[in-house]
Amino acid sequence: MKPRSGPEEAQPPASDIRVFASSCSMHGLGHVFGPGGPMARRGLWTAAVLLALATLLYQVAGRVRYYGEFHHETALEERESRRLTFPAVTLCNINPLRRSRLTPNDLHWAGPALLGLEPAEHAAYLRALGRPPAPPGFMPSPTFDVARLYARAGHALEDMLLACRYRGWPCGPENFTTVFTRMGQCYTFNSGAEGAELLTTPRGGAGNGLQVMLDVQQDEYLPMWRDTEETPFEVGIRVQIHSQEEPPLIDQLGFGAAPGYQTFVSCQKQQLSFLPPPWGDCSSVSLDPDFEPEPSGPLGAPSPSPGPSPPYSLIGCRLACESRYVARKCGCRMMHMPGGAPVCSPHQYKDCAHPALDAMLRKDACTCPNPCASTRYAKELSMVRMPSRAAARYLARKHNRSEAYIVENVLMLDIFFEALNYETVEQKKAYEMSELLGDIGGQMGLFVGASLLTVLEILDYLCEVFWDRVLGYFWNRKRSQRHSSANLASHPSLCRHQDSLFLSTHLLPRHPALDGASVSSGPHPDILDVASPHVSLPPSPQIKF
Repeated sequence: MKPRSGPEEAQPPASDIRVFASSCSMHGLGHVFGPGGPMARRGLWTAAVLLALATLLYQVAGRVRYYGEFHHETALEERESRRLTFPAVTLCNINPLRRSRLTPNDLHWAGPALLGLEPAEHAAYLRALGRPPAPPGFMPSPTFDVARLYARAGHALEDMLLACRYRGWPCGPENFTTVFTRMGQCYTFNSGAEGAELLTTPRGGAGNGLQVMLDVQQDEYLPMWRDTEETPFEVGIRVQIHSQEEPPLIDQLGFGAAPGYQTFVSCQKQQLSFLPPPWGDCSSVSLDPDFEPEPSGPLGAPSPSPGPSPPYSLIGCRLACESRYVARKCGCRMMHMPGGAPVCSPHQYKDCAHPALDAMLRKDACTCPNPCASTRYAKELSMVRMPSRAAARYLARKHNRSEAYIVENVLMLDIFFEALNYETVEQKKAYEMSELLGDIGGQMGLFVGASLLTVLEILDYLCEVFWDRVLGYFWNRKRSQRHSSANLASHPSLCRHQDSLFLSTHLLPRHPALDGASVSSGPHPDILDVASPHVSLPPSPQIKF
């Protein structure tokens, strides 16, 4: 083997930028840091790489900023179905209380608050009702329940419902659920309450839904005594079509059906889907009407309502918010409000509950976000006069009423789906995380020819630099300190050797190597070299004085 003429050239470490540039998959680095080449060419490549990196960072920052704005878009789509769930239908008579069921005790307690009557007007009002005045020595009851008043004196569905059919099959009052609203006692068809199975329909068009004939009972309407905010001037039925997940708000969202007409209601189902924050503002957490975030003061801590909370809905949130507000102000709730607080008395209705609720609605104090998923029903109404003369005579004989009574009190309501298709209105994220990563990857490939693996290469190189330059610096420093401490520990023995070497020559033992050497007055040069710490000395014999 030919001997090496010189020392072998050392390999550059992995942390060397030239080694990294020659092996990195990012375009342009090899031309910037590679060996050789004129300086002008390397300068042009450096400028090109820096310009590409600056453009890449600008584009990536714009995409990240756009993603951080959380834009959304709304998609409208029409879908078909073989069978649709029939909505809940709530019916309320516009007249809240029947005149034949009112008593002097009712007028004593509820007259000023609910009817606007003064105590001196009770006798005249009873005469207007066709009732005898209160007997002498009349004593009102010690307590009074407004909910029981509306349950007893409100219009009974058994008296109003003359005929009911669903998809041609007969139905009756047992298919309705009693519910209290601000209009009094109302009735809901297909409510799904207490786990009842929801009704469905496989076809659209008239006759494939709910058909009811109702008697509004105008002769039971209260007399017009004084013009108040609660005084109804119209006659008929208020109707609201809604989903089973939300309570009725019929005094605000209901439409009217007048006697003497048959009202056709064509419905179309709409499913709404909204995004939660930060893309939207929807919520799916029900608001507890008994939860009080602020100190309740003299009202005390409210008792939680039993049972699981209903699904979140916009109307349910508003009712719960109103219930909490009235309970905090008055210590009670109104009859139609949810919660565990006691129902307000008639005096509390007049003096506190009604003013507090009106003030709250004027201030718009309830902030309720949209539900993340909800169902609503678009409606188209059409009406025809009924009954005909022949039908009026037939209905008069059937229900033992006069023809005039039938014309003034009877109405028909036909509610059905227009078709089995339904609309979906869905909010979608306008810019997904996958789109952001795709845009960043495309910009990296376009400007610098890099990919995700290139980023891993750069991270690996930074780890090598940290390992070699930073940690290596501290390791070398620690190693040098350890060697210095070792040299200091061996220093006394070295001093003793040096002292023995610099004694007079006649005191030193004779060494065979010095026999042939020329004698001089000074110490031999080789003896001085022995004092170097890098030369190992043989053990010297003991010197005798």
